[in-house]
Amino acid sequence: MRSSAWRVSVLLCLPLCGWAGETASGPAPLSFRNDILPILSGNGCNAGSCHAKQGGQNGFQLTIFGFDPAADYREITRNARGRRIFPAAPEQSLLLLKATKQIDHEGGERIKPGSHDFKVLSDWIRLGAPLEIPGEPTLQSISAKPERGSYRKGQRQPIEVTAHFSDGSKRVVTEYCEFQSPLQSFVKVSEEGLMQVGNTPGDGVIIVRYLDRVAVSRVAVPPDRTLPKSAYASLPVRNEIDRLSWKRFGELGILPSKPCSDAEFLRRASLDATGHLPTPERARAFLLDPAKDKRERLIDELLADPNWADHWATKWRDITVGNTQRIGVKPVYLLDHWIRRKFRDNTPYDQFVRELLTAQGNSHRDGPVALWRDQRDPEMMSAYVSRIFLGVRLDCAKCHHHPSEKWGQDDYYQMAAFFNCMKSKGQGISAPISGEPEDWWFEPGGKTLHPVTGVLMKPKPPGGTELAIPEGADPRTVLVDWITRADNPYFSRAVVNRVWGEFFGRGIVHPVDDFRDSNPSVNDELLTWLGQDFVQHGFDLKHVMRRILNSALYQTSSLPNETNLADNTNFSRSPRRRLTAEVMLDAVCDVTGVRDSFDGLPLESRAVRTWNNKLPSVFLDTFGRPDSSADCPCERMLSPTMTQALHLLNSEALVSKLAQSDSLPGKLAAGPMPTPALIEEIYLRTFSRFPTPEEQSIAAKIFPASGDRRKATEDLTWALLNSAEFVFNH
Repeated sequence: MRSSAWRVSVLLCLPLCGWAGETASGPAPLSFRNDILPILSGNGCNAGSCHAKQGGQNGFQLTIFGFDPAADYREITRNARGRRIFPAAPEQSLLLLKATKQIDHEGGERIKPGSHDFKVLSDWIRLGAPLEIPGEPTLQSISAKPERGSYRKGQRQPIEVTAHFSDGSKRVVTEYCEFQSPLQSFVKVSEEGLMQVGNTPGDGVIIVRYLDRVAVSRVAVPPDRTLPKSAYASLPVRNEIDRLSWKRFGELGILPSKPCSDAEFLRRASLDATGHLPTPERARAFLLDPAKDKRERLIDELLADPNWADHWATKWRDITVGNTQRIGVKPVYLLDHWIRRKFRDNTPYDQFVRELLTAQGNSHRDGPVALWRDQRDPEMMSAYVSRIFLGVRLDCAKCHHHPSEKWGQDDYYQMAAFFNCMKSKGQGISAPISGEPEDWWFEPGGKTLHPVTGVLMKPKPPGGTELAIPEGADPRTVLVDWITRADNPYFSRAVVNRVWGEFFGRGIVHPVDDFRDSNPSVNDELLTWLGQDFVQHGFDLKHVMRRILNSALYQTSSLPNETNLADNTNFSRSPRRRLTAEVMLDAVCDVTGVRDSFDGLPLESRAVRTWNNKLPSVFLDTFGRPDSSADCPCERMLSPTMTQALHLLNSEALVSKLAQSDSLPGKLAAGPMPTPALIEEIYLRTFSRFPTPEEQSIAAKIFPASGDRRKATEDLTWALLNSAEFVFNH
């Protein structure tokens, strides 16, 4: 229940329907949609914790956020034999007696007797509880004022919310809104919409919801002091990424960390681009090369490396390839093989998506068909395609309006209408076997109906307009034409943001597949430029990566300076990222010289070549490969854990690798290489750098003056493998 002081704005606003109060002949007309639902929402009656939760509360169930006014109207006026309202004596209606707690109400007093809300509800019941007023305008949108602002630390600012209706009229609805701050440490907001800024410079948003409409108020807090322009003028600018990043840092009053060393760059870029540690030979040659362009040449070599395709295909496999127990072993294998082939060919991304989303054929012959076998109905494809290729999460909108965004059920089922013409024949899904083939093909005539209203939904992508489907044409082709258009505001930004997240540990929009007004990017100009540059260069993923790798921003140190110590979101220093499961295992195998074996793959195969997450591997499971039972898009566990540390410390498999007679440590120990050179070789193989004089001195102490060096070599290798410098890409 809101304080009475905040009701003044409502009472003073221009009336839309019955909010004018009395007329000469009695109460003004009132509408359930425009007058009663806001009161129910503003007082929390249709919150997920109250009558809108699963099954309702004590036999009374409303739709969350009032997304289905007709259903709520029936529940109040018709269900329970109509006992919730009493037009002959409105004040004695169960609806009001409960809300005012004149009789027992588990939710407590929500409305005070005699208040404005009480009077509106009473008058509405007295008027016969109409659903709507003939010709009344409909709610179109809401806006928050201020829409954006720059504030001092600790400043308070009230937010005013205005509802906009189809006839051009407006109504101040602040009192009946729900306010939320995603980052409480940055800015807080009260139930009444009074925000208070914290003490940290940066950017944030206040999310405002009124019924099923959402708006945001963007909040910026500048630093206490800005740095002189000369501090940024001397920074290196290798491409537009740097210029736009330095511009943003100037607004935030931070400087990027100093450039990383050659050794840090070599290891970081090699792992990010190819998933491989550089060999000792490559590391030594690169570190001793005096040429000024050696980093640019290394980047070109890495992007031309055949291992690039397997490394990046694995990332797209996570978001594309389904569970073998659900869709079958062969379809998963064929789709994985298809993805790897497309990356080896560096297929333009728009073509990759077109072939995937318009696939037809047999699940035991045509790899992309596995996606349709997995996301096998129009509704599943609606959510999947929107999230993966547009960065829009429509999942919530399947059942109700998105809680913090503009997407509703219409958006969800209009997107689903693009996929209702696919037919299948075959075994279908029968986990855990799903072994038989299945054919999928396009056949005109499919229909998608709104589950609540029963209205026939016309194909319309989220954020777009209705797309005309020529008679007999495949709606999927029309959708892909729209998705891959050069001016599409979602597609290019979504993919470059996903790629950026792989290099920096988080996206410019984070999470990478959650684009919405209430989750703003940290650098709009940079994200827009990256998307446009991607389109202008033929949707070439390698081009985007080359831009990123060559930027001075990517080549910063992971060590903070005094200005960016608190920055974890703006990329002012290189993030320290734990190696992914497959990359980590391959790195261990590279250092020890002993490979794991995987069922169904040739001997000596690398972990990055594994084609499904069911292949047994304690190491890969421990280090966070996607859950083998999960449906895609699959989440990876990338945070370090105690289990991982203990696994490296105590793993019999690791000890066994080191102890094998043909292991690299064993060969080095038995070879003619002097001990200082042997130590240097192990450091180059593990850390891609030379040991410091101090490290060389400490390591030399564990080696015997003469005799067998095997144990000392194994111990040094084991110690380096268990270090943070090995486990993290920095």
